[in-house]
Amino acid sequence: MRGRSRRRTSVAALCCYKPGEKSRLIHRPRTHLLLKGARKSFSWKDYRDLLVRAHIQLDGPIVVVWDNLNTHLAAGLKRYEAEHDWLTTVRLPPYAPDLNPVEAVWSLVRRAMANTAFDTPDDLDRTLRRELRRIQLRPHLIDGCLTATGLAINPPTPP
Repeated sequence: MRGRSRRRTSVAALCCYKPGEKSRLIHRPRTHLLLKGARKSFSWKDYRDLLVRAHIQLDGPIVVVWDNLNTHLAAGLKRYEAEHDWLTTVRLPPYAPDLNPVEAVWSLVRRAMANTAFDTPDDLDRTLRRELRRIQLRPHLIDGCLTATGLAINPPTPP
C-alpha cells in the first residue's frame, strides 16, 4: 500500500476437513486501528468467536489443531476449550509451521497479492477477502493445504 495507514488488517482462519465432505475454509478478518494502547492483533476472545462460528457452520463437534501462537495458549481460551465438550484441542509442536494447513492458505494469499500496490486500506481489504473467497470456492486448494503438511485425516475405526 502506498503511504502509511493508521490501521492494520489481521485474519484468522480454520481449514476444515471431514471425510466424505468438501473441505472448507472459515475465516474472520479484523481491522485494528493503530492507536496508542490499541490491540494490534486477535485476542483469545476473537479466536473463541471463530470457533463458535465454525461449530455453528459445521453443525458438529470440532477438533482444532492449534499452533503455539501465544494467543492460542491464553488461559481464557484454554478455560473455554475445557468447558465445551464439542471442542477438542490438539497442539502442534513448537516451530512446526509445515504441519499447519493454514500456513499454506497464507502462502496462496501472499502469492496472489504479491507485487501489488494498493491505493487504500479498503482496496487491500477487498482484495484479501476476494482471495480468501476464491480459496473457499475451491475445496481442492484446501485439500492441497492439508496434503502439503504430509498429514492425513484418519476417521476413527468402529469398534
